[in-house]
Amino acid sequence: MKKQITMFFTALAFYTRIPCYSLGNFSEEYTSKASRYFPLVGWIVGGFGAATYLLSSFIVPQPIAILLSIISTILITGAFHEDGLADSCDGFGAGRDKEHILKIMKDSSIGTYGVIGLILMLSLKYLTLLEIKPAIIPLALIAAHSISRFIAISFMFTHDYARKNDSTSKSIVVTDRFNLIDLAIAGSFGILPIMLLGYSYLLLLIPIFFIRQLISIFLTKKLDGYTGDSLGAVQQIIEVSFYILILVALPWKYI
Repeated sequence: MKKQITMFFTALAFYTRIPCYSLGNFSEEYTSKASRYFPLVGWIVGGFGAATYLLSSFIVPQPIAILLSIISTILITGAFHEDGLADSCDGFGAGRDKEHILKIMKDSSIGTYGVIGLILMLSLKYLTLLEIKPAIIPLALIAAHSISRFIAISFMFTHDYARKNDSTSKSIVVTDRFNLIDLAIAGSFGILPIMLLGYSYLLLLIPIFFIRQLISIFLTKKLDGYTGDSLGAVQQIIEVSFYILILVALPWKYI
């Protein structure tokens, strides 16, 4: 149990700005296995956004409260996933082939595709949350952050790391291929918050896994695998897809 708790804090320190490095263990053994708790980190990030929304909604209008909740999740993660989205947009937008795409992704500067991608993604996230019933926004935030992280990390079970021969990669320490136990642990943490919304919301997993399959085909074609940046992009895409699906796939909730 102590080892699992240490792995969780390792994941929390790696994927967020929460100062808990002293509670983690960043040896290769712990760091490579800590990603199984990535969806549980989503509970923390989504919960922070939900708390920000609930508290600020008593002081400011609904649209501002939603914007503040989005800002809070970016602050707690240090824009970790948004950075991956921007790099992925630049790489896939301007890259000619796998090597060129990976080279662009590794560049720390942001390009036109990255800026446009971030603007569109954040705008879509804000406008979609604005349409969701205020009463379910807190749970929707937690569920979206959890399931999106599970879908992202599931690529470590089904795909190879595209930079496995690059010893300078910053993500190489967390790219050991998942086994079924890792996947089951991550999946349970990813799906449980959806059940808190209501069992009917589990229907959203069907289109979510369809979207995952489309992303899988794309990543296989372009990279023959995944990178840390592409997983950040997957997290962002699935998160906003979950919000949209609440509106589109469960319309009776709004009648």
